[in-house]
Amino acid sequence: MTVFARFSALVLAVFLALPAMAMSLDEAKNALESAKSQGLVGETPTGYLAAVGSDQKAKGIVSAINNARREAYKQIAEKHGIAVTKVETVAGQKAVDKTPPGQYILVGERWIKK
Repeated sequence: MTVFARFSALVLAVFLALPAMAMSLDEAKNALESAKSQGLVGETPTGYLAAVGSDQKAKGIVSAINNARREAYKQIAEKHGIAVTKVETVAGQKAVDKTPPGQYILVGERWIKK
């Protein structure tokens, strides 16, 4: 593959990813419940969201919310002098437990409708 072809592929990938990265946190928060109830986004035991499929809007929601969660987990860990992974695990378990029936959770490597 030529340098030009590689560069073109990279530019194309960046432009395709821009809509997913462009979502603000407020937009993501407003769209989250709808995306969860539509089965586009689910909770994971790691404390973060994940897109259940390949929907670009779902990926944008996941990215914005997970960035905010990551910062919050970091602050909680620093405040209490514990590892971030401990905060992520506890938050993940709580999120999975609170997920209402009909929405998706990640169990192992499979999405399960709760």
